[in-house]
Amino acid sequence: MRPVIVTGVTRAELAAVDQLAGLGAATVHEAIGRSGYLGPRLRPIQDGARIGGTAVTALCWPGDNLMIHAAAEQCQAGDVLVVTTTSPCADGMFGELLATSLAARGVRGLVIEAGVRDVAELRAMGFAVWSAAVSAQGTVKETAGAVNVPVSVGGQIVRPGDAIIADDDGVVCVPRGGVGPALAAARARAAKEEQNRKALADGQLGLDLYGLRDKLIARGVEWVTAEEYARGEADG
Repeated sequence: MRPVIVTGVTRAELAAVDQLAGLGAATVHEAIGRSGYLGPRLRPIQDGARIGGTAVTALCWPGDNLMIHAAAEQCQAGDVLVVTTTSPCADGMFGELLATSLAARGVRGLVIEAGVRDVAELRAMGFAVWSAAVSAQGTVKETAGAVNVPVSVGGQIVRPGDAIIADDDGVVCVPRGGVGPALAAARARAAKEEQNRKALADGQLGLDLYGLRDKLIARGVEWVTAEEYARGEADG
């Protein structure tokens, strides 16, 4: 790993990112071909937060948050800090003081494939966090890593300037150049879901709305009465 801090990163258009955030992580994930999901390990420390922002990335050594401090300088209003480590780590690499510094710069939240601490304080100050662990174990500040380089989180590549959408369902990354098409696709999906919601509220079953009844029949599924099923079991 080259120890480097990349400056002057081009970011996705924040207005479009905000609109993506309003549609939600699950809708965006489905709309872009079920891609970009950073995995089930990243869970929100709070309930009900929904954010969108542009990625500033930090690659740290396990148990060492030096590069998170370095990344703070590269953050600007509308960013989301995305942190991972060179090997698995569950230490509390981020807490209230770092959140205070980032909040002062207009950062909207943190996504970290490691641990956080000071959770009560983070919730109280309204700083949104998605993390892989919560741990009182702290870190040192000794080893150089990298800031604003492509990083792998949950098997997905996150590049600086990409759009990050996060809510109670998890975290999704949309490549910077794909934000416009993603927004169009997500809007179309949301409109279709609204139609389906009305149909389901009117009593239509998903079996019929989505054509699943024919799919079951094609796969050899039969509808039988309880008496017929019992008789068949007895005969068998």
